[in-house]
Amino acid sequence: MESKSGYMQDTQILSAFQELPPTADGARLAPTLVFDACQMGVVLRAVLFVELALAVGVMFTANGLMDWVTRVSLVTGGALPATLAWLLTACAGKRLLARMRSELQYLVAVVLGALSGLYGCGVLVVAGLLAAAPWIACAGSGALLSAVLVAGLVMRAKGRTPADTSARLAELQSRIRPHFLFNTLNSAIALVRAEPARAEALLEDLSDLFRHVLMDPAGSVTLAEEISLARRYLAIEQVRFGDRLRVQWSLDPAASDAKLPPLLLQPLVENAVRHGVEPSASGADLKISTHRRGSVVVIKVTNTVPAGQGVAGHGLALRNVRERLYLLHDLQGQVRCGLSDGVYQVRLEVPL
Repeated sequence: MESKSGYMQDTQILSAFQELPPTADGARLAPTLVFDACQMGVVLRAVLFVELALAVGVMFTANGLMDWVTRVSLVTGGALPATLAWLLTACAGKRLLARMRSELQYLVAVVLGALSGLYGCGVLVVAGLLAAAPWIACAGSGALLSAVLVAGLVMRAKGRTPADTSARLAELQSRIRPHFLFNTLNSAIALVRAEPARAEALLEDLSDLFRHVLMDPAGSVTLAEEISLARRYLAIEQVRFGDRLRVQWSLDPAASDAKLPPLLLQPLVENAVRHGVEPSASGADLKISTHRRGSVVVIKVTNTVPAGQGVAGHGLALRNVRERLYLLHDLQGQVRCGLSDGVYQVRLEVPL
């Protein structure tokens, strides 16, 4: 792990937070998982959806409030184990499902739902809570609830494409902003005669930035790849700002394999430069840190802010980051930000 000593300590701003490459052809042919039952958000949605559906269904046969509560409790005794059995089986067979075609994944989910419905009825019979189990109705209900749940998850996944596209276009615009390109090329020209090696390195970094923007988008990249891209961006800005841009890295190698949407970290770093360094004659301190805490990786982008300046201008980038991280990691992806004592920090939490 790189040194953690430096100009900013997390105690300064923690009060603002709550702790908590395949080829292109191969990527197109890679299997797609229709639903991931291992995600916490899917588990919560599945349990809540089944309970609500059964609670509404019981209303048609209940004679008053107390009878409805009694019947819901009885049905929950079979529905909850059945739902958990469906989730556990789907999670355990995640890799097998991913190798199937989408249509076959739908079919497996529905069949698994029917079997789970039968299992729920069996639990009630064994417990003595149901004298004559309606096996066909249980199987049909399980299959129907599974089909509706998977359809909802598929619709949510399809919403990821336009969000990714919109965010990608926004990032493309930020990379080719005329003044950024103009300043970078001017810096390279100024270095050509005095320091040709630095000029060459600067143009290579610029080339890599454009290559990452224009390449075919992947579903996710590693944190290590995002860190590499951020380093290249900051190397370009370092030539432009010199001593005004003071960068500190505190990286945990154990966090390098965390998955992020592509081009997620760089706009946060760019915002830190734009709102921290550019407006200040004395420059700003910028710190990027990563840390693994069990199965969670914490990523922080921190920058000092000139006196009297707020955080206006961070909204669009943060909104894109939050939406894209949510689409990739659901409830396990967290974004927090805050300004305290002249230090602004964006904190990301992602599962490993």
